Amino acid sequence: MSPIPVVRMAELEIAPETLESYCALLTEEIEAAVALEEGVLSLSAVSLRDNPNRIRILEVYASQKAYEAHLRTPHFLKYKSATEGMVRSLALIDVDPIIMRAKS
Repeated sequence: MSPIPVVRMAELEIAPETLESYCALLTEEIEAAVALEEGVLSLSAVSLRDNPNRIRILEVYASQKAYEAHLRTPHFLKYKSATEGMVRSLALIDVDPIIMRAKS
């Protein structure tokens, strides 16, 4: 039996005065996670067009174990520490995929 993928949506509100710095740190974190972690299947971040300090991240991990391993990586811990004062709110929402496709 193969592991069940973990899919979640992170909804963040970033302090507007830190948005540029936050986006640079988020980009660094996502690039490292996708490149270095086999269990990170995809991470996609977007901002709301009319409210760019509201960020949404769609996270897809191969399994719960892969997700938990991600939370312990040096690059995630660096991101978490560096963005602590920038994040005004964070909601992690577990979601069930209906269909997810991407071109390679």
